[in-house]
Amino acid sequence: MPKLRVALAQINPRLGDLSFNSALIRAFVSDAHLTGADLIAFPEMALTGYPIEDLARRPDFLRSTRSALDSLAANLSADSLGHIPVIVGLPTGPVSAAPHAPNPHAIAHNSAAVLQNGRVIGIYHKQHLPNYSVFDEYRNFVPGDATCIVHVAGVDVGLLICEDVWRDHGPIEQLKSAHPGTVIVINGSPFERDKDDVRIPLIARRAQEFDAPIAYVNLVGGQDDLVFDGDSFIVSAGGKVVARAGQFQEHLLVAELDVRANRFFDRGAVNRLTLIETDPVVHETAWATSAQQQIFAEQPALKQIWDALVLGLRDYVDKNGFPGVVLGMSGGIDSAVCAALAVDALGSERVLGISMPSRYSSEHSRSDAYDSCERLGIEVRTEPIADLVAPVETQLHLDGLSAENLQARIRGLILMSVSNAEGHLVLSTGNKTEIAVGYSTIYGDSVGGFAPIKDVPKMLVWELARWRNDVALGRGVTPPIPPNSITKPPSAELRPGQTDQDSLPPYDVLDAILEGYIVQHLSLEELVNKGFDRETVTHIIALVKRAEWKRRQGAIGPKISEMAFGRDRRLPITNAT
Repeated sequence: MPKLRVALAQINPRLGDLSFNSALIRAFVSDAHLTGADLIAFPEMALTGYPIEDLARRPDFLRSTRSALDSLAANLSADSLGHIPVIVGLPTGPVSAAPHAPNPHAIAHNSAAVLQNGRVIGIYHKQHLPNYSVFDEYRNFVPGDATCIVHVAGVDVGLLICEDVWRDHGPIEQLKSAHPGTVIVINGSPFERDKDDVRIPLIARRAQEFDAPIAYVNLVGGQDDLVFDGDSFIVSAGGKVVARAGQFQEHLLVAELDVRANRFFDRGAVNRLTLIETDPVVHETAWATSAQQQIFAEQPALKQIWDALVLGLRDYVDKNGFPGVVLGMSGGIDSAVCAALAVDALGSERVLGISMPSRYSSEHSRSDAYDSCERLGIEVRTEPIADLVAPVETQLHLDGLSAENLQARIRGLILMSVSNAEGHLVLSTGNKTEIAVGYSTIYGDSVGGFAPIKDVPKMLVWELARWRNDVALGRGVTPPIPPNSITKPPSAELRPGQTDQDSLPPYDVLDAILEGYIVQHLSLEELVNKGFDRETVTHIIALVKRAEWKRRQGAIGPKISEMAFGRDRRLPITNAT
């Protein structure tokens, strides 16, 4: 039985930075060459980053991308790497919209190019365009209509792009009739909790259907509110995982696969088949033992979530050129967790904490804020707000809720002023539960350019805090989150003796109601039938609806769930339902 050495390059591109991405691809091809790989595959949109959104509708961007592709092919040849077939994801165009295109104004394909010997020897266009959740590919791409086979080292290699492998018809059925020796799937699949519970079984089933190994290569890195986890893998023809990359890190995964030899099938009998013939690959190096068949273990769920939040934050800060971040340190659980995430992402020297006590701030909140900063080794400044609040409160005769909101807005003013003066990105520390019910002050504690725990419900914030402290204890170092921040009742401390539960149900109940209403789309009656109090559910649903306008103005944050606020959940603000 023939063997095929496959390299999967799990890379973290910078969206739109064609020079950086091309250099990254060249470096990974060089590493793959040292392993004696027969071919190397890069993820979906590796040359540009993903998702490119409406950049796909700019002819100048598409022409620049094609120019970068041609230069990449030539440079690989100049690097003495041109003999290796290289599969690279990118947008191609501009093209005239096909009659079957979902959007007649789309001018680009989502494509995979095959490079060898200094030139582009073939291109495959994605056929199934996802238009759900965070994906808007109907808007920006023209679907392809031809199945693709790349003939490499005597083996027919089927080529698919992400959504193509999820659908039972189209390229899947066409490839089955071609009996490929193996299949390569290039992907831009964002992280979600428990996604591998679906993704790996699907690919395993497809491998059994093809009776051929499948290699699945995925992007890694943060892009705005999306985080790509990598987690590339290869399954055998029997559906067993035989190689797997690590999550949330760049990685070159190499495996030597037992594959079926080309059967010389009747190519004319396969409907709309594109055949890409590569030149024979002559290896000058032996198989690198160190690169063989790595299988990284799946990480515990809380570690995956923490790593996703860290990577999303790091890449947003670094890719946008911020020197560091600043956040308000209240002594509460949310700011403590956000600060710990920031230090894990950026290092303590790039994180600035600001304590902004008011006349209502308890002594333990002040001490907890300082304890958090000391544990993390970050700079902390104190900016009391009482003297700033008093004149505005007096002049406008504010009391009650308006006076409480004023305190939060003064704090937001301080954070944004420091940001303007020193260039730091302000982190908004609100969690998903508070954002859902509008438990925040617009232009106050909601200010910021990035919200690290925006998609993290309150109960999960506590779980993550305890998990992160346990990790520190296991390493023999100081836990980063003060125990008192974890155990004390949460409070905004905008009036004497205030706690969150003055106006909200217990967080375990609240999170369960929100999960049912927002994620599962359950109605009031369905939630009541599940045992929740009718009055409580009615109140929470009203709060969620009323807060839509706030959510539209909030900072973005890393998506970790199947239903995050922002791209996933799109509802009208003016809404009488």
